[in-house]
Amino acid sequence: MYDMRVAFFSAKPYEMQFFNRLNTQQHEISYIDAPLYAETARLAENFEAVCVFVNDILNEHVLHLLSQQGVKLIALRCAGYNNVNLNAAKSLGIIVARVPAYSPYSVAEHTLALILALNRKIHRAFNRVREGNFALSGLIGFDLHGKTVGLIGLGKIGLVTANILFGFGCKVLGYDVQWSAEAQKMPIIPVDLPMLYQQSDIISLHCPLTPQTFHMINHEAIEQMKKGVMLINTSRGALIDTQAVIAGLKSEKIGYLGLDVYEEEADLFFEDLSDRVIQDDVFMRLLTFPNVLITGHQAFFTEEALSNIAETTLQNITFFEQKLPIPEANRLA
Repeated sequence: MYDMRVAFFSAKPYEMQFFNRLNTQQHEISYIDAPLYAETARLAENFEAVCVFVNDILNEHVLHLLSQQGVKLIALRCAGYNNVNLNAAKSLGIIVARVPAYSPYSVAEHTLALILALNRKIHRAFNRVREGNFALSGLIGFDLHGKTVGLIGLGKIGLVTANILFGFGCKVLGYDVQWSAEAQKMPIIPVDLPMLYQQSDIISLHCPLTPQTFHMINHEAIEQMKKGVMLINTSRGALIDTQAVIAGLKSEKIGYLGLDVYEEEADLFFEDLSDRVIQDDVFMRLLTFPNVLITGHQAFFTEEALSNIAETTLQNITFFEQKLPIPEANRLA
């Protein structure tokens, strides 16, 4: 006997194995490989819940369509929720739940992977060696020890990143609108954004996407940064004004750029487009720079994180089905 019928959008095989294994409540999950947007919302007909990911679109129009079909729960299998119109969901009586934390280590470690790979030019060296080119010219890096790293956002991921950086012997500056008790206990130097921009050799973004943080890395912010700064984003793509960053790369103000997210990634990431002509000219321009390293939103992608995401998402669905209160940290609307 199934407990709840769940339409699972943007389904990938690597997720399905974790959800199938951990679905001990026997919810009836229908996996749909298409993303959720207005044209696919009809696929949720007769489902009480939909399970969605970061690039599924849940604007007011889509939420109205879902509500008309009987959907009462939006179960986000991610922490970010900038793709959901929460006000519309509340007005329609749709509950929205998320996974507030799955594995801060996965994203923090990927952040360091990007920093180290960019610094030591690992991606370029790998390609050279495969071609039999063992020359070292152009591959010089720098000691991470002693460098100043600015972290924007000191939630769980930011704090784990800080701890790893301390292990490398870095000086860590931090900015957040609200410092947690845990952050205050750590040897992170609190600064405002202008000071962080001016003093950091490396800047890494770990804050959510909100109207206040949209395009926070813009022309004005980049102008304040050190020449040759390394900029890393494993948070949300639209924190960065991509055109401003391209200008910064061309002027050599930005010396290194590592991205795991991109502001227009919804039409690119999580799909195999290797046999197609990519139409996003801005993204393709980024790929022309030798000092840019992009991964396709894989920072979260560890076994531990996927297991935690599936477990928490299924718990949220079970709480809803059993009319129990969804944990406050998980519930958005």
